[in-house]
Amino acid sequence: MAVADPLIELRDVNKHYGALHVLQGITLTVGRGEVVVAIGPSGSGKSTQLAREGMTMVVVTHEMGFARSAANRVVFMADGRIVEDRTPEEFFTSPRSERAKDFLSKILKR
Repeated sequence: MAVADPLIELRDVNKHYGALHVLQGITLTVGRGEVVVAIGPSGSGKSTQLAREGMTMVVVTHEMGFARSAANRVVFMADGRIVEDRTPEEFFTSPRSERAKDFLSKILKR
């Protein structure tokens, strides 16, 4: 997703724990004042990051209600990759990927 005034920029980030490749080519830009929520199943490569300048935040959560209400963007991760990067309305009402559809069908039933 294009960002006009980037504050945080990750380009092709990879992280390994021994043979386990937990982050696989992550590229993500967060704009000044933007709230981005990264969601996904446990073990998908999420990590908590917080940038304090204005209200810019990167939040990692399993709380879908919070994610939907607080985010400007939702970044859905699975298997160490960004699968979707969309507005909360777009992501929660019509996810594009089968992985996101499956995740939401399971997590929103609770």
